[in-house]
Amino acid sequence: MAPNMSLFSVQAIIILGTEDGNRIFAKYFNAPHHTASSHGQSASPSTNPYPDVKAQKAFEKGLLEKTAKQTADIILYDNRIVLYKCESDIMMYVVGGMEENEIMLYNVVLALRDSLHLLFKQSVDKRTIIENYDLVSLAIDEIVDDGIILETDPLIITTRVSRAPAQDVAQLKGIDLSEQGMNNLAQFGKAKLGDWLRQGL
Repeated sequence: MAPNMSLFSVQAIIILGTEDGNRIFAKYFNAPHHTASSHGQSASPSTNPYPDVKAQKAFEKGLLEKTAKQTADIILYDNRIVLYKCESDIMMYVVGGMEENEIMLYNVVLALRDSLHLLFKQSVDKRTIIENYDLVSLAIDEIVDDGIILETDPLIITTRVSRAPAQDVAQLKGIDLSEQGMNNLAQFGKAKLGDWLRQGL
C-alpha cells in the first residue's frame, strides 16, 4: 500500500474558554483529495467527521473535559491526535489524524501560542482574543491553509499579520494625497470616462 503523500495534516484548530467551555475560535478542515483504499481503488473523499455545529460542539465539550486536568501536551481523543496548550483562561487545540506526525502538529500549536504572544505583547486571554479576533483569524490563516501547514515561525507570522505586504507599500509611496493631487485624479477620471463613453464602451 502506498504511503499517504498528502500535505493535508490538520483537521481542526480550536480555541476554547476554560471557565465556561464556550468556543472562542474553531476552524475545521476537509481533506481536498480522495483517499486510496486497500484495493487500490479511489475511496470516498475524506470528509470532516464533524460536519455540523452540534457534532463539533459535542467534540469540543468532550475534548475540554478530557484535557482540563491533564498536564501533558498531547492526547489521543476520538481516534485523533490532539496537541494543546493552556494559556490563562483559554485552551488552544490542534487536531490531526492518527497517521499524522505529532511533532509537526506540536509545532503548529506552539506557533499559534507564540504568534499570539508576539501580536498582543501582553497576556493571551479570552478577552484579548475576542477584541482582536481579526488578528487571531489572520494568524491562523498564515499558519494553516485548508489543513496544510504553511508556516510555523512566529516572527514571520506576526510580520505578515501586522504589516501590509512590502509590494503594496511601495506602490502607495508615489501617490499624491494632497487636495491638488485629488483634484488631478478626479479630472483624469472624468476625461477617461468621457473617452470611454465616446467610444461606446
